[in-house]
Amino acid sequence: MDYIKKLSRFIVPYKRYAVLNIICNVFYALFSTMAMLSLMPMINVLFGESEKVFAKPVYNGLNEIKDYSENYLNYIVTTTTATDGPQRALLYMIVLIISLFLLKNLFNYLALFFITFLRNGVLRDLRDEIYNKVVTLPISYYSEKKKGDIIARISGDVNEVKNSMLSVLELIVKEPLTIVFAIVAMFMISVKLTIFVFIFIPVAGFIISRIGKSLKRKSDKVQKEQGIFLSTLEETLGGLKVIKGFNAEKRFYSKFQESTNRFYNFSNTLMNRQNLASPTSEFLGIATIAALLWYGGNMVMVEQTLSGGSFIAYMALSYQILTPAKAISKASYQVKSGNAAAERVLDILETESSLDDQPNAKSKEDFKTNISLNNVSFKYEADFVLKNFSIEVPKGKSVALVGQSGSGKSTIANLVTRFYDVNEGSITIDGENIKNITKHSLRRLMGLVTQDSILFNESIKNNILLGKENATDTEIIDALKIANAWEFVKDLPNGIDTNIGDSGNKLSGGQKQRLSIARAVLKNPPIMILDEATSALDTESEKLVQDALENMMKNRTSIVIAHRLSTIQNADQIVVMQKGEIAEQGTHADLIAKNGVYRKLVDMQSFD
Repeated sequence: MDYIKKLSRFIVPYKRYAVLNIICNVFYALFSTMAMLSLMPMINVLFGESEKVFAKPVYNGLNEIKDYSENYLNYIVTTTTATDGPQRALLYMIVLIISLFLLKNLFNYLALFFITFLRNGVLRDLRDEIYNKVVTLPISYYSEKKKGDIIARISGDVNEVKNSMLSVLELIVKEPLTIVFAIVAMFMISVKLTIFVFIFIPVAGFIISRIGKSLKRKSDKVQKEQGIFLSTLEETLGGLKVIKGFNAEKRFYSKFQESTNRFYNFSNTLMNRQNLASPTSEFLGIATIAALLWYGGNMVMVEQTLSGGSFIAYMALSYQILTPAKAISKASYQVKSGNAAAERVLDILETESSLDDQPNAKSKEDFKTNISLNNVSFKYEADFVLKNFSIEVPKGKSVALVGQSGSGKSTIANLVTRFYDVNEGSITIDGENIKNITKHSLRRLMGLVTQDSILFNESIKNNILLGKENATDTEIIDALKIANAWEFVKDLPNGIDTNIGDSGNKLSGGQKQRLSIARAVLKNPPIMILDEATSALDTESEKLVQDALENMMKNRTSIVIAHRLSTIQNADQIVVMQKGEIAEQGTHADLIAKNGVYRKLVDMQSFD
């Protein structure tokens, strides 16, 4: 139940609905009991057992409310029977019963009506907060997590938590109150019979609690397995070309089937344990009723200490306890299974981001002098991928980073944009450590074009507008022209309003990359980071993209990570990297003249 306290802040905005639900449930419990009690005078009228009361009773306070209520009903029955006959008295009793059952069901509906706003509001706010957390957590968090597992938490687990929190409201208000009112009424009818009933309640409670002990563990297995098969599905959709190309459909199907089989088995165990709650509680309830019939029947027929009408009403009240008792046992199971789901949800919500802005972080509005990496060392896991790395990128200059795969080039892009933090050393902009600058203002100064063109299943316009939300169509077209993309966009059926499909798959690689460049052009940042922006392209597309990049980089500070050396020959400085360190640096001409590592790389690529 600890998670209820942690998640209670999601209930606070909807507390008025919770209060109205509680009020309605109080009335529901009250009228439920009164509806059962109203059976007593009706049966007494039917069998002529009503006590004759000719004088109107006087109300003497709550201490004598039971006697007053009985005497008043008997007075109405007596006077009505005397003046209008027993049929009229019976009609009044039926109207009373119908009215009480109507009120009971009305308040039950109102309780459910108000709780709907609470449960759906909590569901919405929980999902919103988890999504916000998902986009604010550092990229390193997702290198350890499966995407499908995150999807499972934001969909299935959150829904489980919502149902569980709703069950708690029933556990603490509606059902317990129904039981309490019924027991009070039962004591009023017969103390002796009620004490007899209480002998059976602890036994039933013990049996039901034994059933529910392992539910949390079993529920946790179900939810984890759901994350696994959703991850397999997500990976399948992302790599469908490779799967088909390598005829690996059966292999992935087997992997998915293994997961769904485990899910099937875990779910069966969990559901069968949950399903055991209702028949068990009902059987125990019926056993209690049977004992009541035997013991209470003796009181009516042998001892004659209880009237027939009172006994029937008592039996109805006893059975009324069964329904909320079953609901409580079911709700307690939901709370236990919700506990496992809540732990998975809280695991995301309570994850601290190592990249949160410092309390006194500044907002940087412009770029004035240089970007500097000062003795930077960094590791993703055990081994350092950068060691005492230092470079300076003056404003308006372009610095290219080249070297073999794994030399640490892309890591520098990740560190400058602060997707990761350095382990040692510092990165400064205009002399200010980027850790002291808000991430939002830092990234506002930068444009990023990556090797993988990350586009979204929307129109070209909406993809480009990520660079500048309030841009006009004219500005978008100008950016497309600079990126050499307008030549193909203008021929599309709906121009910039054409939908480009999932990940832009309706376009070629070169077209996607030029749209990525147009997005960066529209943003118009003072610093541009190009992470192998042309390495995945064919020669013709590369020429168009390279022209677009050169258009964009004019008078702009650029860090260019390149695999193809032909694309960076005009850079102001080229840094050649080997195993996280600088092997040599200088202009293209200087490095060729040195006849070192760079010259070897150029000679190797001259045959490409």
